Amino acid sequence: MKAYILITAKPGTTENILKAIMNLKEVNVILADSVYGRFDAVVVIEAPDIKALSEMVYKMIGGHPDITHTETLITLF
Repeated sequence: MKAYILITAKPGTTENILKAIMNLKEVNVILADSVYGRFDAVVVIEAPDIKALSEMVYKMIGGHPDITHTETLITLF
């Protein structure tokens, strides 16, 4: 199961957030990039099932103190 996580961060913290996400051992991070636009970063992760995906997003990524908002897009195929 693959998901795209759109991240909004506190000003000036995006690069530190992405480094922290890339260093998470529990998460299979495929891509983590800073972007221009409504969101500050896009992260693509893989998980074996929806339960594991939820844990990754809510506990490890959403719990970061510099992340102010996330939107998760789960792929269909």
